[in-house]
Formats: sequence, C-alpha cells, structure tokens
Amino acid sequence: MIRDILVKGDTGQWDHLTEVLLHVAARREHLRRTIEPALREGQVVISDRYSDSTVAYQGFGYGVDRAAIAAIHKAAECDLKPDLTLILDIPVDVGLKRALGRPGQENRYERMRVDFHERLREGFLTIATEEPVRCKVIDATRGIDAIHRDIVAAVMPLLKSDA
Repeated sequence: MIRDILVKGDTGQWDHLTEVLLHVAARREHLRRTIEPALREGQVVISDRYSDSTVAYQGFGYGVDRAAIAAIHKAAECDLKPDLTLILDIPVDVGLKRALGRPGQENRYERMRVDFHERLREGFLTIATEEPVRCKVIDATRGIDAIHRDIVAAVMPLLKSDA
C-alpha cells in the first residue's frame, strides 16, 4: 500500500528524504511478511526492485546522501543484500518510450525529467561497478531472446549451487 502511494500522483509531492523513509517502510513490511518467511523455508526469492532502487532513485536521482540511505536501511533492519541483482540497462530515451507505452500503469517516476533518469541509470551502473560479483548488467537494447539467455546464464549458477 505504501509503494502504491509513492508511484501515483504529482512528481514533486514528496520531500526526497520522506521518499527514502516511505520506500524503506514498504521494504521492511515486504521483507518481514514475504521475503524472510520464504528464505526460512529454503525458497528462492525473486524480487522486482529492492534496496539498490532506493540508492539509485533517491541517492543518485535526487542526491540524498548514500550513507544516510544505508543507515536508514540498517536501522530498519532492511540491509539484507540479494545474492544476485540483475540490472537491465537501456538508454534512457528508449526505456522511457517503452515504459510510457505500457497501457494502464501510472508511475510518477516515469514522468520525471530526463536528467533524473540519466542520473538514475548512472546510479545503477555505479552500483554494478561497485559490486560486480553481485550485480550483473544485462544489455536490454537487444531482443527478448538474447536478454532471456543472459538472465538465465546469470541465474542458473546460483540455483545449481543450492541443489
């Protein structure tokens, strides 16, 4: 419900730090109610967006101090890191065109200025450079079959190691 509040409405409706706090609150609930119980049962968890998104969006996109974001994640006990993060990289103009072409989905972030999205992309690529073992950058400009092959190649070694 918290995330739903964040993705709808005016692009400037929240203070940047308020956005960090709201995203971390939503993440904490998702972590406690869904991710942690699944991990305790030995399940594989796949998530669309996690803490790197807050670092990229609010840290790189808005300029909120990354150390402050890390401290908030830690205080909320949301500093669990995924074993693998896939970053589907695409030039901003192409990505926005794709996103805005999806019918029926409102997302206020997609309506933000292009320079915000450039900083966001740079943020994700910086995170990948800083954590190259965990983060794999996938070239999303190619066809779906090539993207799928790269994703499978990145995921399968982790799944096989748990078998």
